[in-house]
Amino acid sequence: MRGSLGSWLLGVLLVSSASYPFRTLMASGAAPEATPRTSAGALDGVPYRIDIPANWNGDLVVLMHGYEPKGVPRQNPWPQTEEAPVFLSRGYAVAASAFASQGWAVGDAVENSEKLREFFIKENRKPHHAYVVGFSLGGLEALATMERYGHEYSGALSMCGVNVSAPDIVARGVLTPLVAFDVYFPGVLPDLTDPASPAVVDQGRIEEALKTNPEGAARLQDRLQETSATLPGSLMLDYMVLHEIVQRAGGMPVDTTKTNYPEFADDGHFNKKVHRYKGTPSAMAYLASNATLTGKITAPVVLQRNAFDPTIPSRFDTVYPGLAKAAGTASKVTVLPPVGEGHCAFTHEEIGNAFDVLVKGAGQAGAH
Repeated sequence: MRGSLGSWLLGVLLVSSASYPFRTLMASGAAPEATPRTSAGALDGVPYRIDIPANWNGDLVVLMHGYEPKGVPRQNPWPQTEEAPVFLSRGYAVAASAFASQGWAVGDAVENSEKLREFFIKENRKPHHAYVVGFSLGGLEALATMERYGHEYSGALSMCGVNVSAPDIVARGVLTPLVAFDVYFPGVLPDLTDPASPAVVDQGRIEEALKTNPEGAARLQDRLQETSATLPGSLMLDYMVLHEIVQRAGGMPVDTTKTNYPEFADDGHFNKKVHRYKGTPSAMAYLASNATLTGKITAPVVLQRNAFDPTIPSRFDTVYPGLAKAAGTASKVTVLPPVGEGHCAFTHEEIGNAFDVLVKGAGQAGAH
């Protein structure tokens, strides 16, 4: 397992000047050839932005952003995303939406982006081809969009994506680090299911606790593939994400009563000590609907990850290709070799290369 969603969120909170507030991006020289025609406003109260380059090729890219922490101030009008120039420079129109809610807004993301695509057609015209591109949590949203509205798209690209069904990533990527910490440092974290628990746990308290048991801290760093520098912030933000989802879903959205923890298999006492959570049926249903992936796709999908990603567990890399294989669509999924160091740490060139693979695959699929 390579880190957790929380370790990425720590980076988010440290980035205050980026025009795209939900992920960082390595600088590169890609730029549109001419100033694009821009429209920005709100659909049903949800901010959006559409950019159409002067050399528009007639195609559309719908961009889906990553996790937006609840309460983060939004810019108005909605800003151009940092990666938009990659597509504008290639002649593509770009449409990007905020979502009706912040936090785990997967359901809103899918529906709001679909409304924006329809609005684009109404205001302009139906594009020759449409592609959906998502970053981080937006990767899950892009795949969910492809499975739900695939007939409207020629392909999907997931960059540094959470390419795993929501119940799995929450159970294994968010909750596991928290319950593991609680095994070695009991009583430090608030009750994970109590609505009255604080929305954020003090990182300093976690740091001080880790000092009291160096052996336990070292084990967590090793099994969660964190460092002494990243582990406290990762745990703090995993807690924040889980608390937000519990509030949104109205209860514990996953059930761990029978969960086995292979990362700690060499600790004979771990599975006996770890706190088990019984999922709330309605909350589990909410998370499953936002979203459970099936691998059933009708157009090409390209997956691109970073070589070192401290956020998305590398052991999840084979999940979506496996789903596609079970659904009989394995030939439509392309997994690119990892590039870059860090979560969503791509250059414009690397994003463009991945997108070019998608477009080429879509063209070949259309020729068959």
